[in-house]
Amino acid sequence: MTGLRSLAFFLGMLFITPFYSILCLFTAPFSRKARYRFVTLWNRIMLHWLSLTCGLRYEVCGLENLPTGPAVILSNHQSAWETIAFAEIFPPLAYVLKRELLRIPFFGWGLALTSPIAIDRSEGKKALMQLLFQGNERIKQGFWVAVYPEGTRRNPGDLGAFAVGGAWLAAHAGVPVVPVAHNAGHYWARHAFMRRPGVIKVCIGPAIITVGRKPGEINDQARAWIESALKDMHLSDAARVGEIGKSHIVGNR
Repeated sequence: MTGLRSLAFFLGMLFITPFYSILCLFTAPFSRKARYRFVTLWNRIMLHWLSLTCGLRYEVCGLENLPTGPAVILSNHQSAWETIAFAEIFPPLAYVLKRELLRIPFFGWGLALTSPIAIDRSEGKKALMQLLFQGNERIKQGFWVAVYPEGTRRNPGDLGAFAVGGAWLAAHAGVPVVPVAHNAGHYWARHAFMRRPGVIKVCIGPAIITVGRKPGEINDQARAWIESALKDMHLSDAARVGEIGKSHIVGNR
């Protein structure tokens, strides 16, 4: 059943994306924010379709921690899910992403219209300077900047080392860092076709002040909070499964 539901989601996405991407091309003359609002309606459609076909939903805690102005989001990276959902959860975002993604037919066309910061990670210092320049530009335009400092998707329970670029941008721009933790990989694993039903948890941490602080220190604080939040999610899920197990045993005595 999970396989059939995942197939239904995939086929729906395959059908909707080309047509919607072509519509997005007509927004090219509009302002960045206007383009973003139109293009990311696709994200909302995909989240509803995911819930309908696969029974996969999400809940968010910590929305009260969001600052009123632009910030840099540092999040763990487990799935394709968060690249879709964050546009729905947070204010307008400029994603920091691999330049190759913009070359994907249809999908890449729409993505390019959302004003991302597309870098070539092999360029090292040049990519870091691009992140700094374009990140500052996006922040001045009213966008938040979303960074996955692990660089690539990882399995649940495997939190990788954090690159310092996002923290460096936040410190240079004088905006807060917002740490975000989620467990999407438990339901939609990296490179996986199957989408398991359930509720993905997204936790938003207290904003981290960056003014007058070193990027490495900011980075370490964000990673420590994310690591702690992921452990809490795991313990909460384990306790819930344990309670279900107890209820099952009691009910069968």
